[in-house]
Amino acid sequence: MTEAEKDLFAYEVKVSHVSANPITVSIAADTADLQRLARQWGVPEVLKFEAELSLGRWKRDGVRVKGHVSSEIVQDCVVTLDPVQQQIEEDVEAVFLPENSRLAQRAVDGNGEMFLDPDGPDLPELFSGDSIDVGAVAAEFAALSIDEYPRKPGLDYADRIESDPSVDKKPSPFAVLQGLKRDDSAS
Repeated sequence: MTEAEKDLFAYEVKVSHVSANPITVSIAADTADLQRLARQWGVPEVLKFEAELSLGRWKRDGVRVKGHVSSEIVQDCVVTLDPVQQQIEEDVEAVFLPENSRLAQRAVDGNGEMFLDPDGPDLPELFSGDSIDVGAVAAEFAALSIDEYPRKPGLDYADRIESDPSVDKKPSPFAVLQGLKRDDSAS
């Protein structure tokens, strides 16, 4: 395991503990985990990270992870650089297959191209060994919900030039070319 991988949030579950009857895994990050998540997500602070996940068998040798992740983070406002809190509530659903499973083989057409339905379910994730990192899955789903451009509530943009409709806009470069064309035809 590399040094970078050691700094990622992880919570591994042995696949052998997952049976046909789903098991529930509850994750609550401690102070060190919250700091690790803040570095991983590139935010100043993570105040809370919790996940409630149900793990059950999928088909014969796969595992379905389903549940909910809840997190609270602090980011810098993109306008004022003041701290802004964001509450993240996200549902989690993923399917894992062992890398040697016949179900893990991707169907291809005669040209060797794989068809993916953008509106269909995600393809199963592959795992090797005897464990699945459900902490990484929960962290990934939460990270996808982080606002890339957080703004402090109540900001007013009235004093910005861009928001003043009376300011004349530059003419289109094509309008300038149109004017040149008229001058040529007049000669």
